[in-house]
Amino acid sequence: MNAFYEHHKNNIRFHYRCFDRILLNGIIQPFQREELVVGFFSEYRQLYPVSRDVLREIATQFHNWVTNRSQKWGAPILEAPEGRRDEFVDAYFKQAKADEVVCIIKAREPARILAAIGTKAQNRWHLELKQRWVQQYNFYINDSDWGRMFVRVCPYFPFSARLCLNQHHWLANRMRQQGIRFKQTSNAFMQCADPKRLQQLADSLAPRDFYRCGHKWLARLTPFFTPRERQHGHIQHQLFFAQVEYCDNLIFSRRASLDRVGDRLLDANRTIGQPNKLTIIFGRKITQQYRGKLQTVIEDINLPNPVIRSHYKNGFIKQYVRDNRMLRTEAATNNVKDYGLQKAMENLPRLRQTLQGITERYLDVQQDILESFVDRDQLPQLSEPTILPNGKRIPGLKLDHPRQLALMHALVRFSHIAAADSFTTPEIHADTAAALARSTSEYSLGSLRYDLSKLRAKSLVERLPKTRRYRLTKDGYRICVVYLKLFEKLYAPLTSGVLAPFRPDKRFTRLTELDKLYAAVSRALDQLVDAVGLKAA
Repeated sequence: MNAFYEHHKNNIRFHYRCFDRILLNGIIQPFQREELVVGFFSEYRQLYPVSRDVLREIATQFHNWVTNRSQKWGAPILEAPEGRRDEFVDAYFKQAKADEVVCIIKAREPARILAAIGTKAQNRWHLELKQRWVQQYNFYINDSDWGRMFVRVCPYFPFSARLCLNQHHWLANRMRQQGIRFKQTSNAFMQCADPKRLQQLADSLAPRDFYRCGHKWLARLTPFFTPRERQHGHIQHQLFFAQVEYCDNLIFSRRASLDRVGDRLLDANRTIGQPNKLTIIFGRKITQQYRGKLQTVIEDINLPNPVIRSHYKNGFIKQYVRDNRMLRTEAATNNVKDYGLQKAMENLPRLRQTLQGITERYLDVQQDILESFVDRDQLPQLSEPTILPNGKRIPGLKLDHPRQLALMHALVRFSHIAAADSFTTPEIHADTAAALARSTSEYSLGSLRYDLSKLRAKSLVERLPKTRRYRLTKDGYRICVVYLKLFEKLYAPLTSGVLAPFRPDKRFTRLTELDKLYAAVSRALDQLVDAVGLKAA
């Protein structure tokens, strides 16, 4: 599991990852060679040559078949809307039955079709595959296994096709069958009674699940071929990856927790598009010969949930908040060959592993950007005043307050820790005054009790019941040490090195080990400032 999840898991209700939108190209492979098309028509249809009129008649028959079928199915043929088609067809899916075509959208779209080149006078023709803009049909279907989907079929021979599936709908059907309670919002699960089983189902998706759905519908939607031709000529659409989206979904327990993390990610991701980081994320070396798209952008910045998108060649990874509780990280590609994979469905396990790796590394980089210890407002809370139940106001802790640091010095001394792990104010009075470089008369016992009350208000020091003794809590000890280390060993020396450097030091050719370490910290801070996009002007 990635570092991001491990760090935020206390705020995460459940987690799952699966494929999201999947586009598959369907082609009849033998018909990608013109000579095999000629052989098919000659053997099965006794047609030679294959003329332009023959191909035009095939397309006309398909158009007529779609018109007749739409009436029989009660599925209207609609013109393509200007906006999103998914939203446009929502109403048609409301009362849809299993394995029902709910509507058909026709639109001019590019397709690879067979063209006959020649003249009627000589009746001499040869065939060529051409890319053309033609009228195609998008069949919107409520599949019994995959739920909501669509199949686009080109009416021109050799009937190239495209399937659009979404694993969220497939998972919803599987969970219904197994009696698992869940709440789905579009293509996301916001609640699930058995997240472990949900993930097992998501990982069980196999190439046969795609083929079962694809072959069923493509056989129904390409009626040109007879059963004998399909069986003896091995005429069947093969499926190949066209576009794949794989999403990692973290559902947070509280909206406030996700809002805080989301705001920090938007603010801190200005440099995630650097080549060195994208090399880590996508696992592909970026050299001087690289010619693809390479950038990170924040899109839809005017919306409540902007999107961070990092591009690599024909793919990208994006991250955004959806439905107020979910942080989605989604890797997508329009060409799986960018990741060294082939497009055949049999490569599904390797593709899943590759996209999982990209999302894992992306979230690891995100956690590095957020720093090892994510600020959850504890430091500002320590510095803010505390209002006691009786209404009394106790000032907060300051990182550079001399009296507070002196008291912390006294509290972490071994002299009183060894004595039953408790102390009284008179026992630490002298040590605190000495750390402050004052006498006990200059730093009174009343002042000490006042300073101690600040630590008690933050629950870093507790009073033992029915006694006048106090005890430094475990967290109190650690906070005191952190404050002392930060101020005396880091902030103060580094500030002196910047504002009042010791000039004679420059004449020394050999630095002490301590000086080297301070110099290393200074350089590291410069690199950190550079990495988070805060370069000095």
